Amino acid sequence: QVQLVESGGGLVQAGGSLRLSCAASGRTFSRYTMGWFRQAPGKEREFVAGITWSASRGYYADSVKGRFTISRDNAKNTVYLQMNSLKPEDTAVYYCASSSRFNSNYAREYDYWGQGTQVTVSS
Repeated sequence: QVQLVESGGGLVQAGGSLRLSCAASGRTFSRYTMGWFRQAPGKEREFVAGITWSASRGYYADSVKGRFTISRDNAKNTVYLQMNSLKPEDTAVYYCASSSRFNSNYAREYDYWGQGTQVTVSS
């Protein structure tokens, strides 16, 4: 069993920054891919960024490339999402998730999910 807890969401003006954290506990494994997804009202959940515990770099949805950075601290079992140059269209509930697969972009391939944290970007 893996438990994931997100934090760091909030209200920010367009152009601002937020840093989300995802603390993992329980039976974590280095093979897991950690991912960030988001879901806006009336829309399906979409992939944002992902990283494996052994990777030096993450991978991203085109919509956030150059603005968001995913990173991890293996010693702390924590994954981060640094969000810069935020836009109103980034407004969503952001979820942290883990997958037993490598470099997955698909929500259905993720096994564990956090409770979500709200990110609201005002114009």
